[in-house]
Amino acid sequence: MKKIVMTGATGLIGRKIADKLISRGDEVTILTRDKDKAESLLPGAAEYVNWNYNSNDWQEKLSGKDAVIHLAGENVMAKRWSEEHKKNILNSRVDSTRALVSAIGSSESGPELFISASAIGYYGNSEQPVDEDSSAGTDFLAEVVRKWEDESKKIDPLNVRRVNVRIGIVLDKDEGALAKFITPFKLFVGGPLGKGEQWFSWVHVDDVIGLFLFALDNEKVRGVINAASPNPVRMKAFCKTLGKVMKKPSSFKVPADVLRIVYGEAADVLLTGAPVIPKRTLDLGYKFRFEKEEDALRALLSH
Repeated sequence: MKKIVMTGATGLIGRKIADKLISRGDEVTILTRDKDKAESLLPGAAEYVNWNYNSNDWQEKLSGKDAVIHLAGENVMAKRWSEEHKKNILNSRVDSTRALVSAIGSSESGPELFISASAIGYYGNSEQPVDEDSSAGTDFLAEVVRKWEDESKKIDPLNVRRVNVRIGIVLDKDEGALAKFITPFKLFVGGPLGKGEQWFSWVHVDDVIGLFLFALDNEKVRGVINAASPNPVRMKAFCKTLGKVMKKPSSFKVPADVLRIVYGEAADVLLTGAPVIPKRTLDLGYKFRFEKEEDALRALLSH
């Protein structure tokens, strides 16, 4: 049994990781801004702690724990990118990571493992395949992820094992990118965003959960790993496969100009991408449950 502290446990990925940990018998302490919500969504945790990373009253909860899994961060696509929202996207990740690293460093018997979510937004827009050793992109999200990861690296002198999981486009039928595609496809107006030429580096939600547990349970896992399928596809190919699985047309493109009117600068997230390869992830021995998008979509949409 491991004793684990989690942030971001009420989000899509956090809920599923916490459920898995609790069901296998681990002791999970949840740091949260909404205790009632956490208790409702995740019964069975050892403790629910009000968390304001700008205060210090939660730091003692790290004492005697084996690991911290850090998933908290402002939703990137929650609304149009005003300067204030962009600031929140950055600060919610960097400042919370800084607070956790500091708390771990101050704890006499603190965790020996720090697993932090990250994102494939690190790579920016690219036509060339990228992997964990590739350099960062130059757009806003790439800058956010780089600064986020740099903050986590400050834990390295403490001899704490650090893992940064760069998460791809998560496929889940109830939330996230796939859920937003499903409705227009059901209405026979599904199709790619823009021209559909952008790379779509997807990952089944079960593989995201699997990779966090793999990192938690394997001492050899350190540094950056990509949580993205070994087979990225272009968005138009993904939509064609989704149409095949749902038995619906997939040729109704959403013009880029419309997306820019709706989302402003944030439309770049939808209209760009990179073919992300999980080289280190595979080299470390992780076996993806879903390597092909059709298999992933059929598994998600068959029930």
